[in-house]
Amino acid sequence: MNSSNYYAVLMAGGVGSRFWPVSTRQFPKQFHDMLGTGQSLLQRTFSRLARFIPEEQILILTNTRYNDLVLEQLPGLSPEQIIGEPAMRNTAPCILYAAMKIRKMNPEALMLVAPSDHWIEDEAAFERDVTTCFSQCADHRTLCTLGIQPTFPNTGFGYIEFDAGGDAPRELRDVVQFREKPDYQTAKGFLQQGNFLWNAGIFAWSANGILEAFRHYQPGLFELFGNGLETYNTEKESEFIERYYPTAENISIDYAIMERSDSVKVLPASFDWNDLGTWGSLYDKMEKDRQDNAVAQGRVLSRDSSGNMVRLPGEKVAVLEGLKDYIVIDKPEVLMIIPRDREQEIKQWVAEVGDTFGDEYI
Repeated sequence: MNSSNYYAVLMAGGVGSRFWPVSTRQFPKQFHDMLGTGQSLLQRTFSRLARFIPEEQILILTNTRYNDLVLEQLPGLSPEQIIGEPAMRNTAPCILYAAMKIRKMNPEALMLVAPSDHWIEDEAAFERDVTTCFSQCADHRTLCTLGIQPTFPNTGFGYIEFDAGGDAPRELRDVVQFREKPDYQTAKGFLQQGNFLWNAGIFAWSANGILEAFRHYQPGLFELFGNGLETYNTEKESEFIERYYPTAENISIDYAIMERSDSVKVLPASFDWNDLGTWGSLYDKMEKDRQDNAVAQGRVLSRDSSGNMVRLPGEKVAVLEGLKDYIVIDKPEVLMIIPRDREQEIKQWVAEVGDTFGDEYI
C-alpha cells in the first residue's frame, strides 16, 4: 500500500487535569516525560507514527497556546503541520477541520486520528493494526476504530459492542453500538458477554469517507467549515478559523459521527494499551521496587511503605514510613498527598486550589 497517502492527526490539546499538579494549563501532560523514557508523551507518539507515516504528513492538533511547546519538542516540524484551535470545541470540529485540510493536500489521503498521550509498547503491532484499517478504508467509505480487549470491568472507559459473528479474533468487526461509561455491574456483564472492547479513541478512515459522513450526519458543521475551504493551507486560513471556529458546536466525534454511522467497523487491537489518564494508570505501567512503590522521578527511602506512586523534583529525596497506597507528587509550588483509591477527587482539588490561590497553580 502506498504510504505517500498516509496521514496522521495527533490530538494534543487536552489539559490532563487528572495528572495535576504535574500537568497544568500552561504545561499539560502530553509535553511531560511521564514514563521516564527521556521523551515526552508527544515525542514518543510522534516517533511511533513516523515508523510508517511520512513525518511531514503527521499533523499536530492542539490549542493555539501550545504551538510554541509543540515546535520546541518537535523541532523538525514545520509550523504548517500544527493545526491550532483558537477555542476548545471537543473532537468533532477539530477532526472535520483537519480532514478538510488533508483532503485538499491529497484527495486520496488516508487518515489516522490518535491521542498523543497513550502508552503502546508493541509499536510493530500498532503499525500492523493501523495499516489493516487503512486497507479497509482505501476502497470503502468505512470508518474504522481500534478497540482494546478489556482486562477488567473498568468504569472509566466507553465500550464498543461488536458483532460476535466470525472466528478470527483479530479481524475487523461490524460495530453494533457504542456504549457510554458503565457502572461496575454493567461493565462486568460486558466482559462476560465477550463482544465488548474498550473505546481507545483511535480512528482510521479516508479523508473522503469521514467528510462524507460529516456531510450526511452533521450538515451544519460541514457547511461551517466548508465555507473556509478556499483558505485552507493558505495565508488566509488563520483569519477564517479565528473568526468562525469558536462558533462551532461543542460535540465529540463519537456522538457526532461514530454512534450514528452504519459504516463503522472495529478492529480488536493486537497491542497492549494504556490511556495514561491518571496517576493510577501510570503506576500500573511503571517498574516497582521491592515494596511495590513506583518512583517516576526523584529518590525514595522507605520503611513499611508499599503501593505508593511518587514523583519528586529532580534528585529530591523523600522518606516514607508507614505509608501505603498513596500518590505523592511534589512540585515547588504544590505538594499533593492523596490515597490512590481516591484519585478521582484530584479534579475537585484542582478547582479548589485555583479558586483559593489563583490560576497560576493550575
